[in-house]
Order: sequence, then structure tokens, then C-alpha cells
Amino acid sequence: MNEEVQMYLEDAKEKMDAAIGHLETELVKIRAGKANVNMIAGVTVDYYGSMVPLSQVANVSVPDPRTLAVQPWERAMLVPIEKAIMNSNLGFNPDNNGEIIRINIPALTEERRNDLAKQAKAECENAKVSVRNARRDTIVELKKLIKEGLSEDLEKDAENDVQKLTDAYGKKIEELLLVKEKDIMTI
Repeated sequence: MNEEVQMYLEDAKEKMDAAIGHLETELVKIRAGKANVNMIAGVTVDYYGSMVPLSQVANVSVPDPRTLAVQPWERAMLVPIEKAIMNSNLGFNPDNNGEIIRINIPALTEERRNDLAKQAKAECENAKVSVRNARRDTIVELKKLIKEGLSEDLEKDAENDVQKLTDAYGKKIEELLLVKEKDIMTI
């Protein structure tokens, strides 16, 4: 197979891998009622004038399935961490006892579970769009190669390879969605 064709296929695979990676990151943020340290991974804290990730100023643990515990490395950081969690729009109400911040994860209502499942589906649909865009871009580039002397047979074979990649990544996205929906709907 032509080196340029191979390069375009590799590029398509990289873009599709990036779409899956982004999807996995977004799905982790959708909480399913069980405590998980990733729920507050995106929280940034004002650390003496600089905004830093929570993980750089405190230890976050999961003492039980319904609780997150945030143990700051400096006692002076308790209030800024508490404020950052409240301002993060995650819907958490932190409890500061002077040494540790506890976050109770409320059980999800049926309506909230359905909303989260819809959110997960939307994220998966975005990932599918990214995968299809990578496919389209690659096919456009392959068609340009015909004008540069690539045989139509090679181009059609490469198109088939891109379609196989697209199908495989689409299946992967569906599997991720099924796992997340099961996680969300399990009480």
C-alpha cells in the first residue's frame, strides 16, 4: 500500500482514538450515584493566588460508596477547597469539620438517572460525529491522491479500510455507552 495512504489511515486512527479518549473523560464526569474521586477531579482551588487542581493541594479518597473525603495537606486550605467544591456547579454540599471535608453523594432519583443516561448518550453521539468527521476527512484526502496518480483500486481499498475503522470505533462507543447506562441505572 502507498505510504501516503498509510499515513492518512494512521491519521484517521489517531483522530478516532482521540474521540474515544475524550468520550471516556466525559463519561467519567457523569456521576452514577456512587462516590468516585474523578467526580471532583476537575475542581480547581485558589492556592495563594494560583488556580491549581484539587489533587495538588489535598488527598481525595472514597471511604464508602456514598462519601468522598478531601484531606488538605495544609489546614489553611480547608475553606478555599470547600468554596471551590461549592462553586464547581457539581451539586455537592461539602461538610467541613475543621480537619477533613466530607462530601455525601446523594442517591439519584429515577428522573435524574434518566437525565444522566441522556447526557451519556449525547456525549456518545458527539464522539460518533468526531469519528465520522475523521472518516470523511480521510476519504477527501484519499480522493485527492487519485489526482496525484494513485490507482482507483488502491483508493477504494483504503476507503474500505477507513470504513472498517469507523465501524470498529462506532462499536467501541456503543459498548462504552452500554457500560455507562448500566452504571447509571444500577441502584
